[in-house]
Amino acid sequence: MRFRLFIAILLLWCIAGHLCLSASESGIHPREDTLNFWWSANSRLLPVYSPLAEQIVTEYNLAEKEGIGIDLGSGPGNLIIELCKRTSRMQWINADINPDFFPLFLKEAEEAGVKHCVNAVHADAQDLPFEDNYAEIIVSRGSFHLWENKRLAFSEIYRVLKPGGVAFIGRGFPDNLPVEIARKIREQGKGPYYDVAKTEDELREIMQVLEIKDYRIRIPRPPDSEGVNYGIWLEFHKPVTQKRH
Repeated sequence: MRFRLFIAILLLWCIAGHLCLSASESGIHPREDTLNFWWSANSRLLPVYSPLAEQIVTEYNLAEKEGIGIDLGSGPGNLIIELCKRTSRMQWINADINPDFFPLFLKEAEEAGVKHCVNAVHADAQDLPFEDNYAEIIVSRGSFHLWENKRLAFSEIYRVLKPGGVAFIGRGFPDNLPVEIARKIREQGKGPYYDVAKTEDELREIMQVLEIKDYRIRIPRPPDSEGVNYGIWLEFHKPVTQKRH
């Protein structure tokens, strides 16, 4: 385990150096600090992915389902690996704007025994490189607040979903994450502050503009979770007979 951690840190150190060099040459700063993102996903946020995957697979009946699933902005791919462990017939795509995550993601998938059911694709949420009606499900955790044009990104997600498909997009924790773990993560956290009520209004407005009728905003509030921000999630379905956006 220590050797794997050393190799991962060494690899990410090289990646971070490459990103800094590229940013300096182009005058553009990278949208995410790769090293910090990976470290957070594999330390403070690590307890989130297993229960989140369990919730997604259970609620959307994915255990024996066939088809394509996309995790948009998956980065290190922790959620995808957990989803693969629970779905025997699906192929999952790590679609991220930062391809420097992919070598480590594919290595982790191989070590977890799920490399045969994953792929990695360089993708911008606002211009997804997938054909219409492509995926059974699109998920994303902790990414949508970084999308410059959220309306366009959600329109792209809707386009890529198959008729009858579902999207589950948000930030924070799943309903089934124990409160003591959620509280500990928040106490340790250095994540950006956000207003859940304001985010809810923003998401509702986007759904109205896109004329997506079958949606719901989910704000988890487990028992005894007062004072703990569990985040916010948007779920929407693409009807079997749909209009193009």
